[in-house]
Amino acid sequence: MRYSTSLILIKLLVIQYLSVQVLCASQDFDFFYFVQQWPGAYCDTKHSCCYPKSGKPAADFGIHGLWPNYNDGSYPSNCDPDSVFDKSEISELMSSLEKNWPSMSCPSSNGYRFWSHEWEKHGTCAESELDQKDYFQAGLKLKEKANLLQALKKAGIKPDDELYSLESIVQAIKEGVGHTPGIECNKDSAGNSQLYQVYLCVDTSGQDIIECPILPRGRCASTVQFPKF
Repeated sequence: MRYSTSLILIKLLVIQYLSVQVLCASQDFDFFYFVQQWPGAYCDTKHSCCYPKSGKPAADFGIHGLWPNYNDGSYPSNCDPDSVFDKSEISELMSSLEKNWPSMSCPSSNGYRFWSHEWEKHGTCAESELDQKDYFQAGLKLKEKANLLQALKKAGIKPDDELYSLESIVQAIKEGVGHTPGIECNKDSAGNSQLYQVYLCVDTSGQDIIECPILPRGRCASTVQFPKF
């Protein structure tokens, strides 16, 4: 009897240890990239875009995602196949998500496909910190903190199809937000480099913007277009 009890305890400890190891392997990360994209640049390419079913979004940066990352530039993904997107979890956030986290991909959609992708690829790797509702709520709160368009306009940088120096864009956002951003550019149908996405780094709680341990390579020219939308 004593031997049987000891064997059961050993098995339970092994299972507990393995569970912890799997959790750590899938959910440990060093920081988040909080990524916002300019809809004018998303649409002004050969791929084009489709407005969401809720209508054309405002001419403002929209959230792309909140992505767990490692300090060496790599990142985890699809960490928990059992944690599927559940739209009932975000029902209270729906109007804010439609406004601030819109899907611009084709065909036109209600956003569920986009949000499901973001949760299942990225959000599941941060479940040690944020559940599904908290994850999307964190993104919305970060957008309030980081008003990119306001920071750029304050520096005289507007979405008017004009060219601006990459350095001036970085500096304007740094002054407005308090931390150095990563800038990603894409190309329009004519091959012009244009302002596409802005990366800010956030601590593992998903609340505070921090200085980036590593910035993404943005493939930007020294001057970039800020396209209209």
